[in-house]
Amino acid sequence: MKRLHVHVAVDDLAASIKFYSTMFASEPTVTKTDYAKWMLDDPRVNFAISARGATPGLNHLGVQVENADELAEMNTRLKQLDGDVVEEMGTACCYAKSDKYWATDPTGIAWETYHTLDSIPVFGAHEDGAAQAGGCCVPEPAVATVSGCIPVKDKASPGCC
Repeated sequence: MKRLHVHVAVDDLAASIKFYSTMFASEPTVTKTDYAKWMLDDPRVNFAISARGATPGLNHLGVQVENADELAEMNTRLKQLDGDVVEEMGTACCYAKSDKYWATDPTGIAWETYHTLDSIPVFGAHEDGAAQAGGCCVPEPAVATVSGCIPVKDKASPGCC
């Protein structure tokens, strides 16, 4: 069974962990100095946040699959899209080793389809185990920051939602 994946870049990890733990009524299943992840069953989602210097907001969306066959099925779907599909086999990112495919939607949001193979002790690493400089995860083109439809408390300036 597939699981929706959402990754949000945040400025204040501790405050964000508190917020999302309260919202989900659950503590993170993984907590690092720069990252936290909730593997929720209600709703069925892999929700991750990180404070690694990226622009705050939506980092990427994804579909986490449970096995190689489901990943192959997702890759077949992605190949039907107009656009490039980036393949990353055995890649190290977000404290996990995974096989994955990336595609970018028409608005610029990166979508990751992946099968997690194992956990690793660092956010990202090269094949030799050395820490990767800079960020990992979302390949070019960079994702667009989602904005515009956010409810506003000020009634003089209502949000669109």
